[in-house]
Amino acid sequence: MKKYELTNETIKIANKKLFRIRALKDFENVKAGDLGGYVESENNLTQENNCWIYENAKVFDDAIVYDNARVFGSAWVFENARVYENAWIYGYARVFGNAKVYENAEVYEKAWIYENAKVYGNARVFGYAEVYGDVKGNKGERK
Repeated sequence: MKKYELTNETIKIANKKLFRIRALKDFENVKAGDLGGYVESENNLTQENNCWIYENAKVFDDAIVYDNARVFGSAWVFENARVYENAWIYGYARVFGNAKVYENAEVYEKAWIYENAKVYGNARVFGYAEVYGDVKGNKGERK
């Protein structure tokens, strides 16, 4: 059984049509019927595990959120970015390019992760920080 569906509620971002998602079953802290964030297609959020896009967060282009990752607030994940395992992206954060955020990493406030950057382990990137290029970061500790 699918865990979510695309609703008829849409918005336009960067000349893309994004659909709000609605949960079809209970999992983690999500209940059947809860509205989530926005995706361009079902390819942006897997139907497996407990990953979810909340509130006004947006995932589009070829970006994918999977495993138990969470994207919420007004965060955007786009282009070829990957957010997975137990990673959290929130606030006004942006993850794009070929960036990867995974394990227990958090990206929040107005931080940007892009190009080929990898943020993982217990790393926390926040404020107005930018991590890009071929940088890898895995320090820190989740609250």
